[in-house]
Parts: sequence; structure tokens; C-alpha cells
Amino acid sequence: MLRVKQAIRPTAAALSIFGLGFLGLISLRAADLADVDERLVEDVKTLASDEYEGRGVGTEGLEKAAEYIRGKFEKAGLDVTAHGGDPFQEFEITTGAELTSPNTLTFRGPDGEELEPGFEVDFHTCSFGDAGKFSGEVVFAGYGIESEDPAYNSFEGLDVAGKVVIIVRRNPQQGQEEGLFAVAHGASRHAALATKVSHAFQREAAAVLFVNDTYTGLHQREQLQQALVEAEQKVLQASEGLVDSGASADDAAEARETLDGAVRHYRQVRMMLQDLNADPLMDFGYGGTRVGKSLPVMHITQAVCNQLLETSTGQTLAEWEAKVDETGKPHSTALAGWTAVGETGLRAIRVPIANVVGVLEGEGPRADETVVIGAHYDHVGRGGVGSLSPGSTEIHNGADDNASGTAALLEVARRLAAREEKLPRRVVFIAFTGEERGLLGSAHYVREPIFPLEDTIAMINMDMVGRLEEDRLTVFGTGTSPAWDAWIDAAAEEEGLVLAKKPEGFGPSDHSSFYAKQIPVLHLFTGTHSDYHRPTDDWDKINFEGIERIADLVETLTVEVARTEERPEYVEVQGRASMTRSGSRPYFGSIPDFSSDADGYALQGVAPGSPAEKGGLKGGDVIIKFGGAAIGGLDDFDLALRKYTAGQEVEVVVRRGAEEVTVSVTLAQPRS
Repeated sequence: MLRVKQAIRPTAAALSIFGLGFLGLISLRAADLADVDERLVEDVKTLASDEYEGRGVGTEGLEKAAEYIRGKFEKAGLDVTAHGGDPFQEFEITTGAELTSPNTLTFRGPDGEELEPGFEVDFHTCSFGDAGKFSGEVVFAGYGIESEDPAYNSFEGLDVAGKVVIIVRRNPQQGQEEGLFAVAHGASRHAALATKVSHAFQREAAAVLFVNDTYTGLHQREQLQQALVEAEQKVLQASEGLVDSGASADDAAEARETLDGAVRHYRQVRMMLQDLNADPLMDFGYGGTRVGKSLPVMHITQAVCNQLLETSTGQTLAEWEAKVDETGKPHSTALAGWTAVGETGLRAIRVPIANVVGVLEGEGPRADETVVIGAHYDHVGRGGVGSLSPGSTEIHNGADDNASGTAALLEVARRLAAREEKLPRRVVFIAFTGEERGLLGSAHYVREPIFPLEDTIAMINMDMVGRLEEDRLTVFGTGTSPAWDAWIDAAAEEEGLVLAKKPEGFGPSDHSSFYAKQIPVLHLFTGTHSDYHRPTDDWDKINFEGIERIADLVETLTVEVARTEERPEYVEVQGRASMTRSGSRPYFGSIPDFSSDADGYALQGVAPGSPAEKGGLKGGDVIIKFGGAAIGGLDDFDLALRKYTAGQEVEVVVRRGAEEVTVSVTLAQPRS
């Protein structure tokens, strides 16, 4: 049931802080709000239903969610025609890649012989590379690993610039419990395909040819052979059990059923062993797609690799692996006399998505100034990228993340639109899309704003506000304007909320895009939980009374911002708020622009007081080199940054407009 509010008796201090604006809001709240809880339940249940498919990018469910929000905005009385006649601010994003043609690969050997592998038989194109032609000498970079702890560098003494690089999948000493890259669970991060490609890209290789390690296939065969032996033993045991079952019909039937099951299992294992392909090519699409510039990437069979290796080194891939496992050394080498030419054919798949915008116009001399209220409505669909349930294809309904914030957004819109007297400033309600892919919707809006950013005076964001416990609410951005503290404290006291205030303006949601444009921001959050980014984030775990109280607070703040004559003053706050630790990487302070298709690592902004800002970097820059390493995207930058420590000075080359600019950045201590 809806919480019954007691009569409001503001203190003298509260009246002084809020003035007539707050008193006006109090009188409005005397209206009957008995249906608020029902509205919130309806909105969350609808948006988090299976019909909406987890609101994943590229799904019909995301489109249904956008249409649902449009309908609620329109019903509330908002203007839904501000963006070209409808509320949908559309843009495109890359969601994957499709295979096109041609896809060719030819090797030329030291004696002039040509080796032409067959497409989809001896080699395949990988979706996480770029389309294009390539040619160059062939080098064998082993496992393609560069590591300080343990010390192992496949590229040491190996020139790969302009060359076609063969890289073996996974890592050395896999069969050793105390191997170089042994991990308790899962694979070593050094085995990641994207990491290996990034190492080659940074060294300006022409292309990468992956090949399967031999250990994995042999180990799979050994496991199946052992399983077949065990299955055969169970068949023999079941046969003996049938013979010894005696005269009882029930005993004989039970023994027969046990034997039948053992035979079926034996046949299944035998079939798996017969069908085992110890050297499968990666299907196109495996490994996803890469953001930013890359290089052509293919996968060749071990047979093709062996023809090159044996000619140049006299050893097979399996013999090379055994040598590496024994010595713990990379044993990378140029394959003298071998060259490769080829071409990869693939095309990025781009899909349209849209922010949903509803406008409540203001009235008076400050009507052209804007307050933005936002919440993202997308989620992670059926899992995959972003899911914390590996391998799951269940619908991730995202009730808390972020059907809860979207429901609160709709509720605040209803309340403010129902006011008899217009607010002195425009309020723009935006349901952002693409947040789970990297703040794409908010980044697009600030790049192509419907209303001028110079007249956008504040942004309030709600992301995961559905799990209020013990009245505790986290508010990010409280230091981005000196006006915030007094307003938030008074509003929170009225709602009985206990605040954890975080001053930083940059953080893990859409408010960050606005703060990068020097706009004061607030971001409301009730905390993470064990259902975060998992299929179990369902509507029945939502605290609807908590959402209502947060909607109360946002309504109060919005009215106060809209009514106060002076704009909230913008303040630079150093650092970046985060829900997780950044690890051991030194602090750089860049704010990525995930919506950019630039070749390089595009920056939406830099954190105030950060090494990046002190070095002269700014929003709009695209990093193309970091410490001499080529940078094609965020993966390359992240990998390059890990090679340095706090206090080191790094030369950074950026593309700024049509120019290349070189700056020096002194890295700082990692941020927690």
C-alpha cells in the first residue's frame, strides 16, 4: 500500500532554504496521490516483462519499451513533438558484423611455391577484425602474450610492423597446475583474443592469423577416451547385473533399464569421440566485434600453420608447444621466406535506436532555460555482453536496472505536468537508450542537443532506484554545484532518507555525459545487489514505496531548480565515482565517448584535475598513440595503460580536428 504522509511542518531553516517554491510544492502534494503505487507497479511490471525481451539493443522489446514511454509521456501531457514531430531522437550503433566477400588467403614460400588454403575449410575470417586487403612477411609470435608478472613477452626481439602475424590461442603450460598462467577459475586474461589482437595492432602489424593450440584438442580427446572406457565398464557392470538379477521380474526389469541406460550413454560418448574435431575453425561471430579501428583477422588450421612452421623451423606446432612448456620461453620467430597476401570481407551491422524525449515548457523570462531529468530504459536483453551470468540466454528483465528509474521518470513527469501553474523553466524528460553499451544515448544527446546546452542549467539522473533498503540513498554529483547540498538535505529529511553523498560528477551512468559539458548533475542510486545484470532482476523484488519516495525527492529538487532565479553554479570536482575498483592501472582520467566511430580512442571529456587534463587533453580528442603504441580503440588504450606505473610520463598523440597533437601526461596513482 502507498505510504500515508503525515502533515508537513517545515522548520524555519527549511523555509529559509526553499523559500516559496518549496511551500508551493507542499500545497500541491495535498492532492490525492493514492494511485501512485499502482502506476509504479504497472510501469515496472510492463517494462520488465518477458514481452519486452530484457530491452536489449536490436530487439523488438526495446522498440516496444520506447513506444510505451512515448505513450506515457503523451498521456501525462508532455510535448512529444519537440524532435522533428515525434519524441524519438534516433541514431545508429554497431551491434555486430556480417560476413561478405571476398575472403582470400595465399602464402608464398621461400622456393616460390604457393599455398592457397580453402575458405571455411582451411581458414575463416574473424568478426572482431577489420575488412580489407593485407600483405607482408609472415612472423610466428607464439601465444601473442606480453606480461610482466609472470615475465613473458612473445614479441621481444620480434619485428611485426607491416607483417602478417601468426598467433596461437590460449596460453603455455596449460597442463601444469603451477603453470605460468595458471588460474583458479576460467582462462587467463592474457588468453583473450581481443588482447592478443591489440598487442599486434599496437605494433602496427598488417594482419593476425590465429591458430588453435594443440593441447586443447588432445586434452579433449583424452577426456573422451577416458569417458568411453568408464562408459564401457558401466555397460559390463550392468550386463552382469542383468545376469545376476535372479528370477524376480521386477529385479530383471530394473536391471534391463540400467543396462539400456548404460548402453545409451556409451553410444553417446563414442559418437562424441568419433565426431570430435580437435582443430575447429572459429565460426564467424565468435569473439564478437571490435569497437574502433582494427586490422584483418583470420583463423587458420594447424595443418596450414605446420606447413609454414616445418619449412622454416623444422618443427611442428605440437613440438613448438612442448618446447615452450618445457622452457617457459616464448620461442617466437620470423618464418624466413614466407609471405602472405589476403583480404577479409565483413560489414558492420548497424541498427537504429532512440532516446525518448518529452518536454514540459516553462513560462516567463527564464522559459528558454532547461532542466533535464533522465533515466535509461535499455538493458542487456538475453545476456551476452554485460551479463554477469556467463552463458545464460535467459531474458534479463532488468526490473531495477533500469525499469525502476524509468518508472520514477514517468512518475515525476506526470506530477509536474499536472501542475496548474507552469514552472519558470523548461523541464525535458529523457529516457536514454544504449546506456548499457556505454552511455550511448546521453552521449548522442549532448552531441546533438534538442535544446542548447549553454542554457541547460542542471541534469538529474535516476539509475537503479528500486532496491531502497534501510532508507539509504546514494546521490552522486553533490559537489558539482554549491546549491545541491542544502536542497538535497532538506528534501531527503522530508522523505526520511539517509543520504550517502558522492561529490564526483563523472560516474557510471548518463549524468556523466552532461557533466562533461560543464552542467551540474545529480545521480540517484539505491545500490547494487546479487541480481545485478542477471536474469533474476525481476519486478517482485522491487521496493515500490521506495521508488515513490525517490520520485518525491526528484520532484522537489526539480521544482526548486526551476524556480530559483539564479542558475546552479557549476563546480569542477576531481576524480570519477565508481561502483568498482579500477585495479592496478595508473590513473589517467579520460572519459570515453562510446558513441564515436572514430579510428582511435575517442574522448568525451577528461576528469577535472586528472593527469589527462593537466597534460592538455580535452573532449573531442581521439587518442591514436600512447607511449609509441598505436591505439585503435578503448581496448588498445586499456592494454597500453597497464604497461605503465604511477609517476611515469607518457607521450600521447591525439587527433584534434584535422591536426595531430602530441602531449605529455604524467600518470597518477590508481583510483579506488
